[in-house]
Amino acid sequence: MSDCEPLNKRWRTEDAKKTQQSAPPCLDHPEAPAELQRNPPKRCSRTLDDWLLKKPAVTQRSSHHHHHHHHHTEPEGSEENSRKQKCPESTLTSEKNSVTEPRRTGSAPNTGTRRITNFFTEAPGKVACRRAAAAAGADGKAFSGDVTGLGVSDSDLRRAPACSGPLPALKPSDSHTVLIQTDLLQSGEAPEPHPSPDQLQDRWDDTHVKLPCSTHNLFPTDRTVTHTHTHTHTHTHTHVKLLCSTHNLFPTDRTTVQSRWDLIYKALSVPFSSAHDVKDAILKYNTGQAKGWSFTALHVYCKASEAQQMFGELLPEMAQLALRAPRLLTQPIPLLRTQCCRSLTLSQEQVSCLLANAFFCTFPRRNSQRTEFSNYPDINFSRLFEGSSQSKQEKLKTLLWYFRRITQQRPTGLITYTRQCLQRLPSWSSSEKQFSKLRISCEGTIEEQGYGMLQVDFANRFVGGGVTGSGLVQEEIRFLINPELIAARLFTEALEDNECLIITGTEQFSRYSGYSDTYRWDGNHDDQMPRDEWQRRCTEIVAIDALQYRNFLEQFLPENMSRELNKAFCGFVRPGVQTENLSTIATGNWGCGAFGGDTRLKAVLQMMAAAEAERDLMYFTFGDADLLRDVHHIHTLITDTHATVGSVFRLLLQYYECVCKKTTRGKPQETLYCFLSERL
Repeated sequence: MSDCEPLNKRWRTEDAKKTQQSAPPCLDHPEAPAELQRNPPKRCSRTLDDWLLKKPAVTQRSSHHHHHHHHHTEPEGSEENSRKQKCPESTLTSEKNSVTEPRRTGSAPNTGTRRITNFFTEAPGKVACRRAAAAAGADGKAFSGDVTGLGVSDSDLRRAPACSGPLPALKPSDSHTVLIQTDLLQSGEAPEPHPSPDQLQDRWDDTHVKLPCSTHNLFPTDRTVTHTHTHTHTHTHTHVKLLCSTHNLFPTDRTTVQSRWDLIYKALSVPFSSAHDVKDAILKYNTGQAKGWSFTALHVYCKASEAQQMFGELLPEMAQLALRAPRLLTQPIPLLRTQCCRSLTLSQEQVSCLLANAFFCTFPRRNSQRTEFSNYPDINFSRLFEGSSQSKQEKLKTLLWYFRRITQQRPTGLITYTRQCLQRLPSWSSSEKQFSKLRISCEGTIEEQGYGMLQVDFANRFVGGGVTGSGLVQEEIRFLINPELIAARLFTEALEDNECLIITGTEQFSRYSGYSDTYRWDGNHDDQMPRDEWQRRCTEIVAIDALQYRNFLEQFLPENMSRELNKAFCGFVRPGVQTENLSTIATGNWGCGAFGGDTRLKAVLQMMAAAEAERDLMYFTFGDADLLRDVHHIHTLITDTHATVGSVFRLLLQYYECVCKKTTRGKPQETLYCFLSERL
């Protein structure tokens, strides 16, 4: 048979195991990846030391993926590049963007004999879960229709804390910094910082956060000093003014330094009566930004809000919270640096102090890209105060509600931030893992219906994306309603291809509606998630960043599919944790907005990564009923034929060789799911 003919049962049977050493059809091409032309490596033992590393090799990124992080945001809802695809002898369901409103189409005519690909050729007469036109963007809250979910029952999916195993005792280690006194940890009480404030440790180097309260945080000041002679002379309008007079003075400039924290303390201790007062206070210790920073959004917000409560209570309490830094942050905070596996555990109160300092823009050496922190996200909120858009007003509402909550009642929990790097990545072409369970829904959201699951943040490699700027899509919204996520921007270096950030224990403080330009703060949220033994909310969020594609076909390059598989796997796998203790993954259209990802490819890649990590998957299509049908059906074909992760990966490589490489522009005539369904 020819290279690109269907494989029929070749990979359906157990005989597929015997073919792992040879390249699949279409892979003997000279441009095929070298990995697939050599014997697969032996599988390593699944231990923590095997997976985690200090300095692994990292996949080379294309240069255009390294955008400046101010502009490298992930507006999931902004792409509208779908068009109707065609499969041989039939018309396919359109491959739409994840947040574009599903299109009603008529049923395809009955052609007599039914083929398995007919599933992808007949558009439904009535699209279930069609999003109402006036509904809030892509937040998945307003639908109508008959079918809202497919796959296994929701009750078949594991959630924390029910599925979680016992935690070891919380204690610091070489790779885990704990900033509270663990022996005094009690439920319902605010943890005490470690060490105690009278034993404060101060460090100012390239491996730790440079705190505003550090004694090394110095501020240059120009003082004019006058020099005189020592003799005394009369110097009035009735006498000759002699050159040697002691009143004959000349200035000389000498630059001296003073404690910047002293300036901050004085500036934030003065009462605020207007947004101008807040601006003046911030610029007293950020004098170099006086011409560059705009406070328009803050001025507009203060005019529209309840001024008496804002300036009489909230802002002074926030300022005092920021000034408690020397008493709350008593040991150096390590940076979560590239290719270094490390965890930080802080109290919610310590995190609130960090965020209050971010609001008042006190963090030193974080206002320029020409410092040692150029590979870190913004942390000071200066960009949040720019502009007059409604989006900025809604951001301020959401964040100031958080500050109101935590200044009225001290939070009592803990939060852990973990940078995970993988030493060994799977050999995808030879994987024998079977696909796991799938539940797919076109209604609901990751944070709401995915409670107790591993919740995916469609991240920017600079975590948080544009949350302190103009971005307002999936990642930014999650960071706004769970503001404790924003603290990760202070110490998390940009993610590399084999890394992810895992945050456990953040609390949701706000409800919202809408998406992007239609985002609106929708009031208080009372988070009822239970806490684990470490007093963390049982909410686990993983930040994984997708690649950005300039053209549709680029994402099907073998190296790009491998990269996305490795990134998702890094986010999903938990070395050393038993399978029965792993919660289901709650995800959706990862990297399918302005980053140009194809929803159907990304769904398959995430199913493969979840299977390799031995976790089930809950997939939210955010209102796209066609995607719901297509993904569920392709998953059913895969599981019914007992296809392995390796066999599906080889089919993806075939699709690239046999279809994508022969397509000169636009999208291929034969869609991915049509191709897969013919060969499964």
